[in-house]
Amino acid sequence: MGLTFTKLFSRLFAKKEMRILMVGLDAAGKTTILYKLKLGEIVTTIPTIGFNVETVEYKNISFTVWDVGGQDKIRPLWRHYFQNTQGLIFVVDSNDRDRVVEARDELHRMLNEDELRDAVLLVFANKQDLPNAMNAAEITDKLGLHSLRQRHWYIQSTCATSGEGLYEGLDWLSNNIASKASIRLSRVLVAAGILVMHGRILSRFLQDLGSS
Repeated sequence: MGLTFTKLFSRLFAKKEMRILMVGLDAAGKTTILYKLKLGEIVTTIPTIGFNVETVEYKNISFTVWDVGGQDKIRPLWRHYFQNTQGLIFVVDSNDRDRVVEARDELHRMLNEDELRDAVLLVFANKQDLPNAMNAAEITDKLGLHSLRQRHWYIQSTCATSGEGLYEGLDWLSNNIASKASIRLSRVLVAAGILVMHGRILSRFLQDLGSS
């Protein structure tokens, strides 16, 4: 039992690894965001056919980020990446008013999938540097985020090209994923403590039984 507790506490304080899925409509800026986080610079991108996957190191967190293409013919493939996803980043082109309803529909369709029921949601309201961009409050309304009552979610205004807002979003994401993990771990520790207590009671009972 002591070894079990040692393992649990070592997991609690070890470098944390998190699996993140980043999706959104095509041209929302997903790949630009991924490589801005990974390399700290802007890279020339083309529409993603399939996916990009990179490990992003930030503070004591190692994010494995899956950036999946957003073209309409590719979107049915998103569901193949849902398994074991702890955090979902949904990227929105804040300047694309014509397709924000389409973005909302795709987001809610995903969130209804059972494999994403425990994933926290971070929305990047991207391209805030453009003059006609919708602000975070307007994006929140357009995406119907307030209707997500059983979901931990947050919206962060971002500009992928400058990096503005990206790390603030990662801070929220890592804190909330870690919080959920800590809750699960505390439940395990409580359960383990109960087992220890019952084990001691049983041992004492058997000792009393043997001496009687």
